[in-house]
Amino acid sequence: MTTRFGIKLSQAAPIDDYLRVWRTSDEAGFDHVWVMDHIADLGDNPSVPIFDGWAMQAAMAVATKRVRIGCMVTGNTYRHPGMLAKLATTVDHLSGGRLEFGIGAGWAEPEHTMYGLEFGTFRERFDRLEEALQIIRSLWTEPTTTVSGTHYQLTDAVAEPKPIQRPHPPIWIGGSGPKRTLRMVAKYADAWNATGETPEEYARLGSILDQHCATVDRDPSTIRRTVQLRLGDADDLARLVADFRTAGATEFILVLPRNGDHLAVLDRTAADLDRLRDAAA
Repeated sequence: MTTRFGIKLSQAAPIDDYLRVWRTSDEAGFDHVWVMDHIADLGDNPSVPIFDGWAMQAAMAVATKRVRIGCMVTGNTYRHPGMLAKLATTVDHLSGGRLEFGIGAGWAEPEHTMYGLEFGTFRERFDRLEEALQIIRSLWTEPTTTVSGTHYQLTDAVAEPKPIQRPHPPIWIGGSGPKRTLRMVAKYADAWNATGETPEEYARLGSILDQHCATVDRDPSTIRRTVQLRLGDADDLARLVADFRTAGATEFILVLPRNGDHLAVLDRTAADLDRLRDAAA
């Protein structure tokens, strides 16, 4: 698989900085560019500004021309899957078919508490995610969708237009749970995204994903193996990229810092992109 590099600015930045990140990513040769999907700040100060992840992707679609765009990852618990499928189709059309669709089960309980959203148990959230994935894929590909699930019910639901990308935009599932998450990756995803693991742990989880693929009779090489890395020292980053490439990663999302230095780090990383590609070769 081709090695690809993306850039991500998560939160705690003014809108002009996001625009600069997206346009620089487009012009500098990054393969994809990302935002996150949260309602409130993940740190200790809930008043830190956070923009909506799907409105941001619509803006990314019209602010860029070449780079692929996505949210790493959409929290399934924030929106009904019918609404989410419609949002994704809209962004796919706005971007001319450049959407990468990232999704996860959701985990930030304080956001759900403050907004009165159902959170549920770990098992319930993953059950909801699996139902949502089935619904979204059906809405993207079938004339009508009828589902009588435990968490969602649809009756002859129409979703037009369909996405530009066929059969649908690539689905990325984020997370590293060896039982539920990686099994869902094997069944539904085009890409698996992990964060926080060492290269050794990443390789071990990749082997578990291969086992799930065998269980569902899927070729494991059809799943893009991706990882998020926080940007720091450039030399350390190149070594880390090489180590994760050896561990099986084919795509890297480089996460900009939230300490106010993100634009300077963006420029340094863009200038260093060729060296990072060499490290991953």
